[in-house]
Amino acid sequence: MDSSLKEAILRQREMLTGLLIKPMRNLAKTCAGLMNDRAAMEALLQRMLPAIDYCQHLFVLDANGVQFTDNITHEGHDARHYGRDRSQRPYMQDIIATDFKLSDAYISRYNKRPSLTAMQVIRDENFNVIGFLGADYDLRDLPATQGVYQEPAAWRQIKGDPAIRSGIFLQERVQSQMDAHMDDVLALMVSLICGYGVFHGKLHFSSSRASIWLVNDPFRYRILSIDELQDPDILLTLPPQKYIDQAIVPIGDIEPIFEMLRQLRFADETIYLRAGSLNICNGMVSLNFSCDGSHYIRYDEFLGKGLDFWFGAAASNDAKCAPCG
Repeated sequence: MDSSLKEAILRQREMLTGLLIKPMRNLAKTCAGLMNDRAAMEALLQRMLPAIDYCQHLFVLDANGVQFTDNITHEGHDARHYGRDRSQRPYMQDIIATDFKLSDAYISRYNKRPSLTAMQVIRDENFNVIGFLGADYDLRDLPATQGVYQEPAAWRQIKGDPAIRSGIFLQERVQSQMDAHMDDVLALMVSLICGYGVFHGKLHFSSSRASIWLVNDPFRYRILSIDELQDPDILLTLPPQKYIDQAIVPIGDIEPIFEMLRQLRFADETIYLRAGSLNICNGMVSLNFSCDGSHYIRYDEFLGKGLDFWFGAAASNDAKCAPCG
C-alpha cells in the first residue's frame, strides 16, 4: 500500500477513535455494576444504544471474552451471538494494555457489510478486568472526517503476471491494425483531448481500440474501434470545447506525450508497449508493457525520460529492464 494512503488511513482512524472513545468509556463504567445480571445489562444496552452515535449494535463479553448478552440492535435483540467466544478475534488482542481498541475495517460475517468493531475494557472499582463492551459500526454510517484520498503523483511500478514475465523473450510483437494506422490514430486522440473535452484517453495498441472519458459526461466511458479511430467524422458527434481549466498538463505537451507512446510501441520487438493512457487532470501517464509490467508516471517525468532509459537494458536481454520493473 502506498505510504500516503497508509497515512490517510491512520489519520482517519485517529479521528474516529476520538469520536467513539468517550461514549464507550462512559457506558462501560455503568456496565461494571451489572455483570451478574444479564437481563439488566441488556436493558441498559437497549436504553443507551440511541445515545451512541452511529452504532449498529452493542454487546458485552465476560472476562474470558465470551459473549454475555445478545447483540442489542435498534430493532431489538439478536440472540445468534449469545455465548459466542470472541476472545481470539483481532480486536481482542492486547486490548488490556490500551483499554480501548478500534478494529481494522472488515466485511461483516452475517450482513456482508464494511464494518468496524470498537472494544472497551470494563473494570470494577479495584481496576480489575471483569468484561468487555463491544460496539459494531457500519462504515457507511460513519461521518466523513477528512477529504477524499488524493492519489500521489510519484512514479509507481507494478509487476504483472509472473507467467508472462518468465516467457517474455520467447514472444515477438505482432503488427496490429492500430500499428498500421498510427499517424491517424494519434492525431485523432490529440484532437479529442485538445479540442473536444476528453480528459482521459487510453490507447490499446495490441487490440486496436481506445477508451475515452469526456468532461461533460465523466461517469461513462466510450470505446472507439480502429475504424472509428481512423475516421475524423466522429468529431462531428462531439461539441467542440476549449482545453479544460482543470488540466495540469500543458496543451503543448499532449502531442509529444502521444508521440512518446508511439516510440515505446515500436522501439523493441520483444518488450513493447501494449497500452498507454493520459489523464490531463491528474497529469499521469499509465503504461502497460508486453512483460505485463505497469507504470504510472507524471507527464513531465515521462517526457524527460528517453528511449535509452526504457530499453537500454532490454537490448541486452536483461529481464530486469525498466518496463518489467
